[in-house]
Amino acid sequence: MIGMSMTSIPKTATVDDAALVGRTLARAFDDDPMMRWFFPDDSAREASLGRYFTTLFTRQYARHGVCERTDEAAAFWVPPQGQAQAVPDAETVQELQNILGDRAQLFREAVEAAAGHTPREPHWYLAVIGADPAAQGGGHGAALLRSGLAKADAAGLPAALESSKASNLPFYEHFGFTVRDEFRLPGGGPVLWAMRRDPHLPTGSRGK
Repeated sequence: MIGMSMTSIPKTATVDDAALVGRTLARAFDDDPMMRWFFPDDSAREASLGRYFTTLFTRQYARHGVCERTDEAAAFWVPPQGQAQAVPDAETVQELQNILGDRAQLFREAVEAAAGHTPREPHWYLAVIGADPAAQGGGHGAALLRSGLAKADAAGLPAALESSKASNLPFYEHFGFTVRDEFRLPGGGPVLWAMRRDPHLPTGSRGK
C-alpha cells in the first residue's frame, strides 16, 4: 500500500493481542482528561489503564465488536447488531469496579450520561481509538479510523463517538465528524463532545 508503513496497516485484533492492546491504549490515554479523572493516581495510572482496557477488550469488544490494531494503535468499533450485546455482563462490571476502586460510581454515572447522547438511529459506534504517543505522526490512528469508517460507509450508516479531549476534535472533523452535543460528566467530571458523521456514498451513487 503506497504511502503507508507496513506497521500501520490495520489488522484484526484478537484476544491473543490483549497484552499489546492494553499496553498501547494505556499509553495513548495517559493524558486523556476523562481517564485522568477515573484514575487520578499518576504513579498507578498506566498499570490501571492497562487492566481497564484489557478487560474491556477481552470481555466486551472482542466478543461483540469489530476490533482492529496496528503495531502502535488500537480501535474498538461496535456495529448496530452488536450494540445490545456489548453491554458489560455482571462479571465484567465487577472486574471494572475492582480496577476503578472508589471511582467506580463516577464511572457508572459517566457511562449512563454518555448513553443519553448516543444516536437512536442505527450507526457504527467508535468506542475506543488510541495510538502510542511515541508513534505520533505515523498514521496509525488515521489508518484505523479510515478502516472503520469504510465499514460504516459500506453499510450506508452513520458513525458516532464521544471525545473527551478538545485537541482531538479537529482530527475527527477532518474525517467528516461534526459535534452534535457538548456535555459535562456528572460529579464535576470533564467535558465530552458527542460527534456524528454521515455515511459517505461512493462517487456516482444516488439515493432512492
